[in-house]
Parts: sequence; C-alpha cells; structure tokens
Amino acid sequence: MATYLITGGARGLGLALTKHLVALPASQVSKVIVSVRKPSTDLDLVAKSSSGRVNVVQFDVANESSIQKALPAVEAALGGKGLDVLINNAGIAQYAENGTKSMDTLLESLQVNVLGIHWVTRTFLPLLEKGQLKKVANISTTLGSIAFAPTFTWASCPAYKISKAALNSLTVQYSLDHAKDGFTFVAISPGWLKTELGGGDMADLLPEQGAKGTLEIIGRPNSETNGKFVKVFVEGWDNADRLHVYDGKEAPW
Repeated sequence: MATYLITGGARGLGLALTKHLVALPASQVSKVIVSVRKPSTDLDLVAKSSSGRVNVVQFDVANESSIQKALPAVEAALGGKGLDVLINNAGIAQYAENGTKSMDTLLESLQVNVLGIHWVTRTFLPLLEKGQLKKVANISTTLGSIAFAPTFTWASCPAYKISKAALNSLTVQYSLDHAKDGFTFVAISPGWLKTELGGGDMADLLPEQGAKGTLEIIGRPNSETNGKFVKVFVEGWDNADRLHVYDGKEAPW
C-alpha cells in the first residue's frame, strides 16, 4: 500500500497523476497527498470522492518556509507511516519572445523549478527515509536537454530550458548522495502535454498519457532509473521519424 506526495496537483499533469493513482486499488495505493498553491475545485472533487485516500495540502514550492509549515499536515495525513514516492511536479514555463535578449524570468524559473524542488525534497526526506519504496521523481523535459538544444530553438522559453537543465543536474547529485540508502532519484520527461503549461491543443499528448507513462517509469526497479533522465513511452509515438519521440528510453543530457 504505497503512499505518494505530488506537488502542483491543481491541474494538468499533477491532477492527472492524482486521478490515475486513486483509480488503482487501495491495496496498491493507500494515500495520495497533493499540494496546491491555491485551492482547486477540480482537485477538491477528486479528494471528496476518494474515500479519504486523497489529502490536499497547501504550500508554495517557491517559499521554503511555506513548505516546512506544511510538514505537520503531511505527517498527519500519513498517520505515522512513511512516504514512499515523492513526485516533484510543480513548475513554471515562461516565454521570452526574443530569446535570451528578453529573458527576464530566469531567477523566478530557477526558484520554482530548481530551488523549489530542492526545498521540497529536503523537507520531506525524513518521511521518505521511513518509507518502503524511497522514490523521488522530478518532472523534467527534453527541452532541458543540452544535446537537444539545437532541435528546440523554435521554443522561445530559454529560462524554462535552463532551469530544467539545472533540475536534471540536481537530480543526479541527489541520486549519488542517496543511492547507498536505497533511494532512486529520476528525472522524467512526461512529453509535450495538452495543458496550460504545455500550450494547450498544439501539444502532442493528453495529460492522462503523460501521467500513465510517468508512473510506469516510477514503477521500474530503482537500479534501472536512479540518476537517469527518462522519456515516457506512448504507443504510436515511439517512431523515430517524429519530432518528439516517446519511446520510454533515456534522453541525452
């Protein structure tokens, strides 16, 4: 009976992950704790119909004090048990029409997409140490791949790309520090999703497809994913002729 904490669950991928997990039997997933910065009607509806399996907590990943103040609520929701899986999903993507010349959001992007994940992970690490699975999944993107950078020049979001590259590096550092304790830290690219962050219908995949692929990667053995940067697998999208390939394999850094 695994326990999960998902950040940024008000909408998009975070909401889809929550719905997917709560649809599984309670014998597989006993508790899903979901963080939001602001109340979410959609998430509240999921929580109300979950028979107590979904708990919503409020904190801002860009504010370390806010995260720390939420720790007692998360501990209470776990009822003395450990946390098995942390999914660092909360993030921002902001556009700069003229590329780096007009990039005014780098500090904010780093604070949310890198520092926020570090703060969340560090705060809840003691609960993960008490858990059985000891998995941390950081939601990244192939837009943060330095190797792929020439391919994605059409996407004018340099601060987002830079911050996700830094997140990938943060993931590796955590993986090296905690592998000896049975942890896995993995960066996951869930695909270009039809969400507010992803740009709506112009994107490739439904949030549900990204959620399913993300959870499949999290479910792999720790030895296969620790310190890795992995793309989701989506049937029909694993053709190398496509611009975006979702083949479940490692992405280049």
